[in-house]
Amino acid sequence: MSGHSKWATTKHQKAAKDAKRGKLFAKLIKNIEVAARMGGGDVDGNPTLFDAVQKARKNSVPIDNIERAVKRGSGAEAGGADWQTIMYEGYGASGVALLVECLTDNRNRAAMEVRTAMTRAGGSLADPGSVSYLFNRKGVVIVPDTGLSEDDVLMAVLDAGADEVNNLGGAYEVICEPTDLVPVRTALQDAGIEYESADQSFLPTLQVPLDEDGARKVLRLVDALEDLDDVQNVYANFDVSDEVLEAVGAE
Repeated sequence: MSGHSKWATTKHQKAAKDAKRGKLFAKLIKNIEVAARMGGGDVDGNPTLFDAVQKARKNSVPIDNIERAVKRGSGAEAGGADWQTIMYEGYGASGVALLVECLTDNRNRAAMEVRTAMTRAGGSLADPGSVSYLFNRKGVVIVPDTGLSEDDVLMAVLDAGADEVNNLGGAYEVICEPTDLVPVRTALQDAGIEYESADQSFLPTLQVPLDEDGARKVLRLVDALEDLDDVQNVYANFDVSDEVLEAVGAE
């Protein structure tokens, strides 16, 4: 796990225990609508939709909600919103770079809410291109640890295009190129290995180590941004030790 942010572990654990279930459901439903609109409502013929539906099901989103979202997105049912993806860039404490991915039907509202959250939590918005070069678009598949070893997972996905496998403690993270996301996910299925989620993500190429004070400030900013309805994902390039995470999490 050398060079890999412990934040990946924290985000995984946070998602598994997310108390704001309603907000999580809404974000997953948005993803389904967009995937259905872009590639059609056939789950088997639309890999992006397949992954969005699987993720929603694994997070206990009711089947009826999922089916209605597919119909709205594909146009089979009225009521689908014109969701637009917008990426904002910014800085947090200690110069940490942030990418804020929004999925919104109101660009002005999203911009205002992201700016306000940034300012109130000690961050600042940056011009487009200011920090995005510090991240690479990657495919990320999360595999729950059901007694498998890291080598078991690696052997299953190596020939499918996986770049690396990281042990998150309770789960494994498989990194690949975005174009290899479906082959990697399929290789896991063929090997009889259950996966938790398969998404495209932004991973940092350069990380900023944080002490307790810096971690506390950055995590507060990330939480404030993730709490916004229009925000789907927040990516950051900080790295913290297990000791710092434990200290901050205990507060």
